[in-house]
Amino acid sequence: MAKPIVLIAEELSPTTVTALGPDFDVRHCDGTDRPALLSAVAHADALLVRSATRVDAQVIDAGRRLKVVARAGVGLDNVDVPAATKAGVLVVNAPLSNVVSAAELTCGLLLSTARAIPQADFSLKSGEWDRQRYIGVELADKTLGVIGLGRIGTLVARRMSAFGMRVLAHDPYATEERALHAGARLVPLDTLLRESDFVTVHLPRTPETVGFVGERELGLVKRSVRIVNAARGGIVDEEALAAALKDGRVAGAGIDVFAVEPCTASPLFGLGNVVVTPHLGASTHEAQEKAGTSVAHSVRRALAGELVPDAVNAPGGPVAEEVHPYLALADDLGHVFTELAGRRAATHLEIEVRGEVTRRDVTVLEAAALRGVLAALVPTKPSLVNASELARELGVSVRFSTSSESFDHRDAVALRGVLPDGSPLVVAGALSARKGTHKLVEIGECVIDLDLTERMLFLWYSDEPGAIGKAGQILGGAGVNIADMEVVRSGGRAMAAMSVDVDVPETVVSSIVSALDEASAGFVRLMP
Repeated sequence: MAKPIVLIAEELSPTTVTALGPDFDVRHCDGTDRPALLSAVAHADALLVRSATRVDAQVIDAGRRLKVVARAGVGLDNVDVPAATKAGVLVVNAPLSNVVSAAELTCGLLLSTARAIPQADFSLKSGEWDRQRYIGVELADKTLGVIGLGRIGTLVARRMSAFGMRVLAHDPYATEERALHAGARLVPLDTLLRESDFVTVHLPRTPETVGFVGERELGLVKRSVRIVNAARGGIVDEEALAAALKDGRVAGAGIDVFAVEPCTASPLFGLGNVVVTPHLGASTHEAQEKAGTSVAHSVRRALAGELVPDAVNAPGGPVAEEVHPYLALADDLGHVFTELAGRRAATHLEIEVRGEVTRRDVTVLEAAALRGVLAALVPTKPSLVNASELARELGVSVRFSTSSESFDHRDAVALRGVLPDGSPLVVAGALSARKGTHKLVEIGECVIDLDLTERMLFLWYSDEPGAIGKAGQILGGAGVNIADMEVVRSGGRAMAAMSVDVDVPETVVSSIVSALDEASAGFVRLMP
């Protein structure tokens, strides 16, 4: 059996391949060579990149076998997450891999801008001894303004507090408790800009944060302020910052990231009061090893069909251990629902989870049920990632609910739908407490108790003597053994739900259906 192909499109730490292990066919390409990338990704089950490879809709479309895209780093600016989600491709990153490295680089840029360290180094190596030209300022007793008090911003605040700095922070999502933990005081943005001697930015790049520090904001700062951006390019308006530096409205800047990268020409490069680096926030041996190892483990899980709790486009976030067994149950019930619906899409579908398991976050079970429902209805293979989007495209109105009460079973999952002809359909299942197997516990208004197996036959028929006997003769004549069966009645009709213990060929299924129809059985469906 061929090994899954993992395509590494940029240079990653050797520990990445080691962490992947021997179970994969690891291949390499230059992700910045577009034709080479598109050709190579067509055969890949997983794609690993850093920041230089652009994984857009074209790449996702070319990678028809792709199950996961892994970014060995924090940001996802270069990955089209919506396109991947629509295609059912999991997107993972390594959100904690470079936080220490990025925080330490930020601290280094703060020190460099305060003391003009790179400029003095260049001057001395050029044969000059000019001590007066490079008189700097102390950090002690100065005010540091931290914009964005996430993991990196918090680490910077703590480290610079050790230099004797007073720390202000602006983050609309941060609590007073988080700020206190970081040794900072939360203030409005304008207050931070007016009072800070140093300002450092730690925001993700989004449409809302592009140009976050622009001409208006730079008009509020002290003339002695020094501004550092080692987060994402474009958050600080480079043109506006260059103008403020030239005019003396800003004393200095330390910039590691740029709006367009690679960047080899910028209005900031010719200014003597600016320290620039080529996006080195994650460029340490430790960060690269952490990132590579983290995404390698995520890729292994994804290709093994396991949940990747920290995937950026997986529903519901981390999945509790108690919830895991219900994923397969919800999926199986989705298959049963669609087969009983005659492979028609419901116009409305409610997915309900009941019982003790709802003490945990069970959001992911909605996607699991939809994955099963849609498997026979859409050409694109549904997954936990794209199931909700595919249901919307199919015109299915979906509602998800939970209840802590489950009357007949400790926990249960139920699917209630309305079919195109207006008829209702209900399917519910539970886990067997004794064996942990999947059980079918409700169809329509009928209570049932039957193990869900790989091959099941559902037969609706008129509730009259001899009907089951006719069906048994037809199945026996076709060589189909009934391993288990349960009959339920409702309103003059009956349903026989059977599990059959042979792999029935499709040709035999067709003949069985025809024979049962002739015997006046109203509806039959074999699944999966």
